[in-house]
Amino acid sequence: MPITSNEISVEVNGQQYALLAGSTLGDALKVSRAPYIAGTAVGILKEAAEEKTETVTEYAINTPRGEFRIEIKNPESPSGKLWAEHFKEYEGKSIHWASPEALAFGPFEAEIKPLREPGSFEAFEVMFGAGGFDPHNTHLIFSLKRHTAEYGTPKDGVFAEVVTGRNILSRLSREDTILGIEPIIEWEQISEKTCTTDLSILLEDGNSIFTYFEVELSRNAPRGAEHFYALTREGTLNVDVTTSSFISDDGLKGEPTPYENFEPRREGAISVRTVGYGLGRTYISKEERPSSLVHSVVGQVTKGIELIKLAEEGQKISIESLPPQIVLLGHSFEEVEPVLSSIGVELVKDGYTGEDAVIVSQDPPTTLEILGEAKVTAYAVSRDKLIEIELYAEKAPKSVDFFLHGLELKTKTVGKLPVYMIYDDAYLFKTEKEVVKYKEILPENTPTDKVLGGEIGITNQAAKRMGTIGIRIGDDELFGPTGERFSSTNIVGRIVNPEKLLGVKEGDAIYVTEIVRE
Repeated sequence: MPITSNEISVEVNGQQYALLAGSTLGDALKVSRAPYIAGTAVGILKEAAEEKTETVTEYAINTPRGEFRIEIKNPESPSGKLWAEHFKEYEGKSIHWASPEALAFGPFEAEIKPLREPGSFEAFEVMFGAGGFDPHNTHLIFSLKRHTAEYGTPKDGVFAEVVTGRNILSRLSREDTILGIEPIIEWEQISEKTCTTDLSILLEDGNSIFTYFEVELSRNAPRGAEHFYALTREGTLNVDVTTSSFISDDGLKGEPTPYENFEPRREGAISVRTVGYGLGRTYISKEERPSSLVHSVVGQVTKGIELIKLAEEGQKISIESLPPQIVLLGHSFEEVEPVLSSIGVELVKDGYTGEDAVIVSQDPPTTLEILGEAKVTAYAVSRDKLIEIELYAEKAPKSVDFFLHGLELKTKTVGKLPVYMIYDDAYLFKTEKEVVKYKEILPENTPTDKVLGGEIGITNQAAKRMGTIGIRIGDDELFGPTGERFSSTNIVGRIVNPEKLLGVKEGDAIYVTEIVRE
């Protein structure tokens, strides 16, 4: 559509739009209907006047099954130069052959000198190969797993690696073709840029706007991916720290996650620190970083890396994760069954299956494992065994952190709390997870005159039974919910429906979910 003199052209998340001159950022969001969460920051780049001359090292390859990207390892190698000069000629090429180890697009003619010897290839490496050692029968070959084969690959061998969209390769079949190949142009030299929450800011012709970023989570790190899902549960990521090489969100700092995936932290790599200072902290790389034995790579930014580079400390930015998280806890079988069926996942019901059943645990525990197995066992209890609580985060921040950590409510929507003693109207609990070794419980929000019925208390470090959690049904003017003196008791919250405890016995477990008051 031609642009008139009273219009400007802007780009929103890669799509062009014509707006009236004098339009604001808010106008652009309305017209584009771009993914956006109120209060999050939006990145704006002004059109660059200078010509970009830097070497292109990343290319997006589009197929009927989706887009994946490759990174050129050595642009100056013969195969690297061959790719740069002729990559457009590979558009329209279909899969000529496929095996469990590799697949090949072609054939086409290329100026390569094939070697008559086997080569060793790692998963997701890219190379040229000549069928029958004939350059007129050249193919573009993608390795699917580590293997050794004789492809007639030239001396310089592997020239690229698939860096995002790796799961797309396993979905391709003989009917699929390369629909398009586009170079990814770097923009770091652009100096006029901003990241703002002000939707009234005026736009200029040529502005590029980024409202969100998209990530693809790694199947090599299912538990780390679940850590990231929990961190971004509201569809946003907090920019707690920003440097020239990364941004980080410290929302789950202190929450352990296992080391699962050792690979280079490329631009846009999402990693979680698994040991030492900053345990549980999530990083997104702005530039290439080497692999680390303390940073497990859990995903990769596939769209909107510009927003990562523009975001400022203290801001919140919007995110979309692929695949979306599978959330079963706190829902009924009737709610989750059609959703799981639509994505080809079998639901096995366990525990209570009445009409008021609510799911409180699942196996496998992570989204990526569920998708990999295409099956999940969900354990449910009757809804009257799911107890809603309200926590006093402002009054007792460290004690609430202890409570959430012990019940794993930082990463899950439902926590389990075993009952180990009941006396009079007091119920005492011990978390399944060992917390006292890692979290201190200094006196905080201790009662003075009276403890109200339904309030949740934790024994602090002033008493021997530190870490015990207790709840009383009725008010008490002498002792806290755990039976300790007021000075040894930290009040962390309250049960919304304390009457649900009346049928609980020693040895039982209650299930807890947090509600947040607006």
